[in-house]
Amino acid sequence: MLVQQAIPSLDVVAGASAIALDFETASHSPGSICSIGLAWVAGGRVTHTAHRLIRPHDMRFDPWHVSIHGIQPHDVEFEPEFPSVWEELLPHLEATPLLLAHNAPFDIGVLRAALKHYDLAQPTLSYLCTVKIARAAWPDLSSHGLGNMAAHLGLDLQHHTADSDAAACAGIALRAMQEAGSADLTDLLTRFGIRPGRLEPGYHEACSSAAERRSAFRRHRPPPWLR
Repeated sequence: MLVQQAIPSLDVVAGASAIALDFETASHSPGSICSIGLAWVAGGRVTHTAHRLIRPHDMRFDPWHVSIHGIQPHDVEFEPEFPSVWEELLPHLEATPLLLAHNAPFDIGVLRAALKHYDLAQPTLSYLCTVKIARAAWPDLSSHGLGNMAAHLGLDLQHHTADSDAAACAGIALRAMQEAGSADLTDLLTRFGIRPGRLEPGYHEACSSAAERRSAFRRHRPPPWLR
């Protein structure tokens, strides 16, 4: 049985410094959300989690995706579609400085696709990919995927259960702060040269590392004879 946890009221999680987010999808269609997990960070720890099942807009479930997360059509048949859950979640994102996701290009891509499908405006928010934090904090690991990071750091993880994934994502950022001696995520990002991604209505900028920005700069520099 899939256990759901309600999204807490704003006053319960007031003062959170970040929210970690994880989506599970029903198919390769990026907007086919069937589950969302959330973890609130405050005072250097995860204070609350939430897990909601969501009915995808077309109810097409790919067998490979089902084998990964175990969610089947009958589990979500009578659940709300994304806009109802988004209405609950948006005030939290607006009240919190930073959104966290492990492999943020996937989760942010899923979010943007769902917003586009339902003709909802992109929110204004900053987000951080914790894969980039993991690569900076533990460069010698062979893999920085969520499962490998949770095993390396001793974090509890029921992989592809969205709230557990979100809590592990938050745990990676918190452990990196501890090991780097950073007081907060802003200081950690400065130390590692990571720039948060940015979403606004009609605009998107990806989260980037210093190395990625240097590489992009070199690719777009004019040739020597034009400098």
